[in-house]
Amino acid sequence: MRTDHTVTVVGEFLSGLEDPARELAYGEWGLSVDAAGWPLDIGIAAREGLLRIQANVCAAGQLSPEDLLWWNRRIHLVRFSSTRDGEVWLSCDLLPDALDARQLDRVLGLFVLTATQARQHIPT
Repeated sequence: MRTDHTVTVVGEFLSGLEDPARELAYGEWGLSVDAAGWPLDIGIAAREGLLRIQANVCAAGQLSPEDLLWWNRRIHLVRFSSTRDGEVWLSCDLLPDALDARQLDRVLGLFVLTATQARQHIPT
């Protein structure tokens, strides 16, 4: 577990973003970005040997379980899940051993893109 290294890499990366990140505690950050016209509040935390990235995508009933399963079978690194109440979440767990700014940029880009595409799929 390279928690100090992970905290340094993530902190430096987030400080250089256009959208300001919030440091909530040691090894925990919050970041809000636009995803399909409304804020995607992303939580990032280094704990228990992993870097966890997660965000609520939409409320219960807005995306079908079949669509979520279809996406989970086709995308890499990120996955959809739901709460007992049916809210849809997107998450990613990374091993921090080889974490660098380039990898973090790619993963966060994929994360936001996936959340945006899911939200665009919500019937209006």
